[in-house]
Amino acid sequence: MEPDDPINVLGGTLSPCSTEPLTGFFRDGHCNTCAGDQGSHTVCAVMTDEFLAYSKYVGNDLSTPRHEHGFAGLKAGDLWCLCAARFLQAHDEGCAPLVNLAATHQRALDIVPLETLQQHSKAVQ
Repeated sequence: MEPDDPINVLGGTLSPCSTEPLTGFFRDGHCNTCAGDQGSHTVCAVMTDEFLAYSKYVGNDLSTPRHEHGFAGLKAGDLWCLCAARFLQAHDEGCAPLVNLAATHQRALDIVPLETLQQHSKAVQ
């Protein structure tokens, strides 16, 4: 499978999200996506303790290490390509993480309105 065009929600070239930890549907550090990415791992989110607790509560434990899968677990401050629907769900519940718009794939807009992403945008140095 080839990734879709690497364009961000602002219309520019998709910036990297994170290589430490290595993220993305393709594990290439970008929130690239394709038709096979049924979860739409397109939102580059900055993890917070509140969001990680929420995600665990709703059944997606991102903070517990899974060494058998080479996953060290996420902590506050880590950047991660989050499923767009999970981001929207967290937004609706009042605990959405911050977002790096330049590293969020345009396909996130199929699920999350740009205005919602902008409400949670974080300038990344």
